[in-house]
Amino acid sequence: MSSTARALADDNPGASPGPHSVVVTGAGPTGLLLAGDLAAAGVDVVVVEKRAEGISNLTRAFGVHARTLELLDARGVAEELVTTGQTIRELRLFGAIPFDIGSLPSRYPFLLVTPQYEVEKLLLRRALEHGAAFRYGTEVTGLDQDEDGVNVSVRDAEGASTLRARYVVGADGTRSAVREALGLPFPGKAVIRSVALADVKFTAQPSLVVRVHGTGDAFGFIAPFGDGYWRVGGWDRTHRDEPDDSPVEFEELRSLIERAFGSDFGMHDPRWISRFHSDERQVPRYREGRVLLAGDAAHTHSPAGGQGMNTGLQDSVNLGWKLAAVLDGRAPDTLLDTYHSERHPIGRAVLRTSGLNLRLAMAHNPLEVALRTVRKLVVTHVRPVTRQAVGEITGIGYAYPAPRGAHRLVGRRVPDLELADGRLYEVLRQGRFVLVLPADGAAGGTAGRAPGDETVGKIGRTAPLPDGAEKRLVVVHRAVREGGPDTREAVLVRPDGYYAWAGPAEERAIEAGIGPWPS
Repeated sequence: MSSTARALADDNPGASPGPHSVVVTGAGPTGLLLAGDLAAAGVDVVVVEKRAEGISNLTRAFGVHARTLELLDARGVAEELVTTGQTIRELRLFGAIPFDIGSLPSRYPFLLVTPQYEVEKLLLRRALEHGAAFRYGTEVTGLDQDEDGVNVSVRDAEGASTLRARYVVGADGTRSAVREALGLPFPGKAVIRSVALADVKFTAQPSLVVRVHGTGDAFGFIAPFGDGYWRVGGWDRTHRDEPDDSPVEFEELRSLIERAFGSDFGMHDPRWISRFHSDERQVPRYREGRVLLAGDAAHTHSPAGGQGMNTGLQDSVNLGWKLAAVLDGRAPDTLLDTYHSERHPIGRAVLRTSGLNLRLAMAHNPLEVALRTVRKLVVTHVRPVTRQAVGEITGIGYAYPAPRGAHRLVGRRVPDLELADGRLYEVLRQGRFVLVLPADGAAGGTAGRAPGDETVGKIGRTAPLPDGAEKRLVVVHRAVREGGPDTREAVLVRPDGYYAWAGPAEERAIEAGIGPWPS
């Protein structure tokens, strides 16, 4: 833990038995982001973590995709995170499929290769700064819930005790104690075993591209961190049944990389080396009463595409504002049902696409190799398929279901709109809905201000807003664009950066912003 984070922890040493508003189990990226969002919204949240205090740097995740960076930007930490790693603008799969992410319509048109512990450091600091409490060295042993809350049984060095909370979020990984306490199944299977993994240096420096390549009997991947080290991983059929705790010899991994890429790039000086396996599993329900599951506790999938940590972080972004709104009485409890209905299909889609990419990397028989060849041709030459594949890997292509008859934008990701004063994702740092009006109304310099006595109405017509609206809504105006027409529509942006409503800039626009969120 950094000295700054430790000083903050000393001012906020731990959690009382409660009652708390929310108990989050697991201090990985998913739990840390959620705790920070809840604490920033004024929610009393405590994080329970089985590990002792401190962050291990021996982590598998290493890629932060464009959509996740956008959402971290909405929390004011993206730019700092980018300085910790290497930006990559092309992914190259199977030696021939180039995924050009350098032209993404995003402020972050790249993959950031950085260790998971760098993500955790920033999210931990943010959570502590906003007042989240932490209990390290504390294991969840059970839970029971009633209509008013949840009792969480825990054990630490001092013995057994109980925490009481209105809601519990299990973000405690693939072996989730919360999921097991709920008795929820985690159907699926192990899809690949005995993947060797390490951080190494190269004598022969490849171009700065993330590569995945396979030969049928072996596959490997390489990704640069930007500090002289590369994350490398490999698998072959000879070692496919080795258990995770079986030692990995450096020569084994070197040989795998050479077989997959035709060169070992002169790899040397491993700073660590290990072995792991990967499952494909998804819990059938992300919500069970007052208990919700997020990240690897809800879904786990192959490492192909580097989407695991990203999907969990995006779970937290979706859930955090909804929990805060329910706890504050601004939304009904049924709003939490939309967490499952929106995120479960995304988790299923990630399982499907990452699993396909893994199976293509492991292609062995003639039919599988032929399918990989066809996919190369389609992804490379059919632009709609290329856009869809890049959108799925980077996360910017996913959208949430929209009610029947809704505007075509509802449920889609909102880009970082240029405003009369700043940009949209800076305004989203306030954690509220944002009503974006056409540029015509920008003369008063209202961008980023809460409504109060703001007038919206039809442009040029006044309509005072109700008291208390500033707790839910920020009103901004688009920037005036020279040389081209601007939209005449108003759009309402959810706190997680997705369109909630779009339509004419009339009084009903503001009603959409301050009215009850549909359940």
